Amino acid sequence: MKTWIALLRGINVGGNNILPMVELRANLSALGFTNVKTYIQSGNVVFESSAGSASSIADKMSNCIEESHGFRPRVLVLELDDLLAAVEANPFPEGIDEPKTLHFSFLAEPAVNADRTTMDELKSPTERYQLTEHVFYLHAPDGIGRSKLATKVEKLLGVAATARNYRTVVKLVAMAGAEKA
Repeated sequence: MKTWIALLRGINVGGNNILPMVELRANLSALGFTNVKTYIQSGNVVFESSAGSASSIADKMSNCIEESHGFRPRVLVLELDDLLAAVEANPFPEGIDEPKTLHFSFLAEPAVNADRTTMDELKSPTERYQLTEHVFYLHAPDGIGRSKLATKVEKLLGVAATARNYRTVVKLVAMAGAEKA
């Protein structure tokens, strides 16, 4: 069995796309996934499966949610090793002390045409970012809610992405039974 992490986007936000986690766990168990665990209401799932690729699992999840709840969320599925590698590659270890200021945006595909010029113009003097093939890291010490870059990053990357703060990423690693990198 392989351990996977699913990051659902746009659920339980502002009273829209309501999906109780107990129902999500039941839906995913019915698909044949095992040891299904969720973290907070924003769509973070750790589970095990021996079948399928990340993209086929994401499609199954989206289809299931659409059939059972009437909306189709974007789902990004990662292998545990991918999540561990993202934590280990964190270029801003000083952000760990204030985990809500450090965000990992996981990319659906490499952002080969990212608009770095506009990113540089939008970031505040205290913000720093790094773009890798699979993750856009943003350290915003003044708060992510104040970041102009954070609000526009997906558009500037030019690819689908979903962000999680460092605290959530480390919690998902722990839920998967792995050590923090």
